[in-house]
Order: sequence, then structure tokens, then C-alpha cells
Amino acid sequence: MKQSKSIIILLGPPGSGKGTQASILADKLGFYYFETSKIIEEKVMNAAKNDIEVVNGKEYSLLEEKQFWQKGLLCSPPLVAFWVKERIRELAGQGKSIIFAGSPRTLPEAKEIMPLIAQFYGKENIKIILFKLEPEQSIFRNSHRRICELFRHPILFNKETEKLTKCPLDGSKLIKRKKLDNPETIKIRLKQYEERTLPLIAYLQDNGYKIDNIDASATPAVIFENLFKSIK
Repeated sequence: MKQSKSIIILLGPPGSGKGTQASILADKLGFYYFETSKIIEEKVMNAAKNDIEVVNGKEYSLLEEKQFWQKGLLCSPPLVAFWVKERIRELAGQGKSIIFAGSPRTLPEAKEIMPLIAQFYGKENIKIILFKLEPEQSIFRNSHRRICELFRHPILFNKETEKLTKCPLDGSKLIKRKKLDNPETIKIRLKQYEERTLPLIAYLQDNGYKIDNIDASATPAVIFENLFKSIK
């Protein structure tokens, strides 16, 4: 992508490798890797009983949002959109190109976020990729996934990595997100994806956005090769 400022949006089910590919791509292209999940986690992880966020005059309990997040349910779209738009404005002001992984997550979020990034970056400079992965593979990948304690890097599960105890990128301890990455929670997350995320594909297409599909069941190297070809 040759534009001075561009947007890449990677969509797909849990475990399809969006985060891994976004991280690699951001490093290669010099883009900012925008992790909506990380923003949500930071906002709600230490939420106390009376912590609230007010969006358009409505109060949202951060403790309740934390409970949604831990159960594999999506947090309230107006609240997530508020947090995301706040950060987009900062990054656009700094002249940064952005890669999103898994965001927007719902149709209401898309209706809030897409016009904003089109305003700042130009609709022609927005590239959208949809990762395709069967539910069984998603459950396997997520239930075996570990992340590093320090920077939350996801570590791909295979024979070479299954016995690792430290993150090869920053040396911190590898941990499992017990509440988010157990099979039952993953099934809930997949249902949320099917019911609340996939409908925004039609919205994006109806609004003139071209969406390229990529087979996410391949190895990360093959996925990246196909992804890089798609965004050129």
C-alpha cells in the first residue's frame, strides 16, 4: 500500500490468526497495530463496583463490562466504539497508518467507526480482509493458545512451542487466559461472532467496501504471503 496513510482491517473468527498476522504486517509496513481487545482489557480488567464510563449521556458499569468480557460476550458496542474512536483520532492526528485485528466487532460499532476512519484516511485507502476458519479449528487453536504476561503476545501452538515457558519475544512468562480460552467460552465467542460480527460484512459491502477472503487454516507463513499479496 503506497498511500502515506492507510487502514487495514482484518476480520475473522476467534483463533483465525488475526492478531498474529496484524503484528507481523504492522512490523513489516510500519503501521500501528490497533488491538481493540487490548484496549477493552485495559479498561475493564481492574474495574471496581462503582466504576462507570458515560457515553452519550448513558452510564456503563465497567464491572459489568468486565463480566461480559470474561464470559466471552462482546462488550457494549457504544462503549467500545467510544474507546476506539477516541484512539483513532489520536493516531490520525499523529499521521499513523493503522492495522485493526477483529474490529469493528458489531454492526453498531461499524456504523460509528467506519465513517470516522473514512473521514480521516479516505475510503479508497481502507483495505478489508476476512479470514475464514472452521469452528472446530477455532476451538482447538484458542484452547491451546498462550500469551506472554508482559506484552500479551499470542504464541502459536505447535510441536516447537508447546514446551516453551517463556515468550521468545520479550522473555516474560507464558500464561493461558483461563476464562477466555476454555472450550465452552470459545463456543460462546464463536456464537457471538456469527450473530454479531458477520452481519457487518453485508453492511461494509453495501457501503462500497471490497472484502477479500483468506483461508486461515493454512500455516502462518502461507497466510502472510496471501495477505501481503491481497493488500498490494
